[in-house]
Amino acid sequence: MMATDAQAMLFSVKCFAAAIIAYYISLRIGFSQPVWAVTTVYLVSQPLAGATLSKSLYRLLGTLLGGAAAVIFLPAFVNEPLVLSFVLALWLGLCVYIAQLDRTPRSYTFLLAGYTASVIGFPSVLAPAGIFNTAILRVQEISIAVAAVGLIHGVVWPRTIARRLQDRITAILNDGERWSRRALLGSRDPTLDRDRRRLARDVDDIEQLAAHLAFDTARWAPPGQVVRAFRDQISWLLPLSGVLEDRIAECAAHSGGLSPEVAVLIARVDGWLGTDMSGPTRDEVARKLVSEAEKLAAAAAAGDRCGWRELLLMSLLARLRELVIAHRVLRELDECIVNDKLRGLSTEAVRLVRASSGRALHRDHGLALRSAFGTMVAVCGVCAFWIFTAWPSGAIAAMIVGLTCALFGSRPDPDVAIVHFFLGSLAGVAAAAGYGFMVLPRVTDFVMLALVLSPILLLTGSMLARPPLALLALGVLIGFLNTVGLAATYQSDFSAFVNGAIAQLGGTAVTIVVIGIFHVIGAEAAFARLYRAGFRDIAARADGCAPDTQRWTGRMLDRTALIAARGGTAAARPALPSYDALVGLRIGYLAGELRALQTTLTGGEERTALDEALRGISEHFRRIEAARREPAAESVLEAIDRAMTAFVADPHAERRYSGLILLTGLRRGLFPQASAFEATPR
Repeated sequence: MMATDAQAMLFSVKCFAAAIIAYYISLRIGFSQPVWAVTTVYLVSQPLAGATLSKSLYRLLGTLLGGAAAVIFLPAFVNEPLVLSFVLALWLGLCVYIAQLDRTPRSYTFLLAGYTASVIGFPSVLAPAGIFNTAILRVQEISIAVAAVGLIHGVVWPRTIARRLQDRITAILNDGERWSRRALLGSRDPTLDRDRRRLARDVDDIEQLAAHLAFDTARWAPPGQVVRAFRDQISWLLPLSGVLEDRIAECAAHSGGLSPEVAVLIARVDGWLGTDMSGPTRDEVARKLVSEAEKLAAAAAAGDRCGWRELLLMSLLARLRELVIAHRVLRELDECIVNDKLRGLSTEAVRLVRASSGRALHRDHGLALRSAFGTMVAVCGVCAFWIFTAWPSGAIAAMIVGLTCALFGSRPDPDVAIVHFFLGSLAGVAAAAGYGFMVLPRVTDFVMLALVLSPILLLTGSMLARPPLALLALGVLIGFLNTVGLAATYQSDFSAFVNGAIAQLGGTAVTIVVIGIFHVIGAEAAFARLYRAGFRDIAARADGCAPDTQRWTGRMLDRTALIAARGGTAAARPALPSYDALVGLRIGYLAGELRALQTTLTGGEERTALDEALRGISEHFRRIEAARREPAAESVLEAIDRAMTAFVADPHAERRYSGLILLTGLRRGLFPQASAFEATPR
């Protein structure tokens, strides 16, 4: 979210206050390099108090782990600087790999574990005797910074996660209701598909905010299970509204169209979604709508004829019923989250809350390994140059390479991010030159030092609160603080400054090259990898190998959000055939439900046809490539039609109804252009 001017300035003032407190305490204790405390303050500070506290804790844990690793590695390879550099690079690569697979806020622990070992270890590669003291000092400096950050951001006008989450959830709910109403028009509006993909990113925002709830400073925070239940239900709304839109449009396109009763029911649902009524009245209307949808669906299923129009109506009414229940439950959960009302939940809401769990995320081991290997190559190359040339500031260059690879390697646009960081570093080094040789020599006490530092730190702090400027500001801060010379005593050493500046900028430049070679795979390749992973999961559902629907759905929606995020950052959409991840989600969900239904059948044409159709779907999604989309084989359509014909004749009413609803959805998802299904009369 874009911060307002007042919010950005308040955030900047709080960061500056925490930095000055941490700097003063470090000086009073007698630390020789208190700049690490100042840097840590800006690295962990976030606009929301809960996010700041969680990041502070993760940084402290990562620092402890990285410090322990450095203390273990250095004595073991004390006389082999090249081998020691390789071991530190290997440790950093391993931490980058784990962090990229995790993709939650706690991944910061692993990044810091890798980077801290480099910060402590590289300066000690050629002089390892004081490694233990160095590690202890670094942990103490960062602990002081974490304490200062927690005090200022957690106590002084904190912006809470709970308030932000409540506002976000209400806005998402309103968007979902508005988009569901548009879906009920059956107009197949292409802008609605874009809105649904944006909703997938909104769901990801909820997940990221909820991860910090345990650290929030709010007087009351919504229970994590309720937030996760809301996330699960709004996630299900994504494919559900798409199905309804398709069924309404398809029914209207066939002879007879929508029956008057169904058209009236849709209009009533639309009016219910748009009403401001709440509480018992809204719930009572919702239950009446659900009951009417069930009656109309039962009437359509019980008729003498079961043609394509009747099947579409059955599917439409079943999904319309689910839509009403979903929105009613979402309203209940929203009231719980916003108004602290945890009692009186409906049976559906309670069941959803109890079943909620952490969201399964997409993991790309190949890209994570590639990033880790690129980080290792960059660090090893800089270390080799440093050791063989005896460059005095080589350790700084190695640290900068490790830091930038770790921070930017997992982003969807790492090349753009690192260039912004480089430009910021260039500005920071230039500012450090002015401060270091014209301003700081005239400073006589700590109060004056704080005053002269305030303009640049307050300016860059306010930029940190604005996402478009955050990377530039981070580069300014790292470049400025690392080279200006905020040590215990002022030292005017021009050659040391030049070496440090070259190390800072040169390390960042090396990272740009490495990012371009190892991390940037191109928009088309990135989309293709996400598509292929989705195809494999759909095939697994068809095979019956992914029975946990909730985790499977979460992983598929996470990919949808990643696709939407990459589509928003690419200079142009990749030249890949159109693929709707939400359609793939619906196909996989239905295939899994049909596989579960198939296991309950004892034999006959239904079981045989279902097995053939599901095997055909599995083979199709394992075979197709993102860059060469092929329709499913006609044999799959024939198997689906045989299964539908068999279910039409099934005397077991509940099983017939479930099978036909699922098969109708699968047929529409896989073969939207196929001619109408025809079955023999019962």
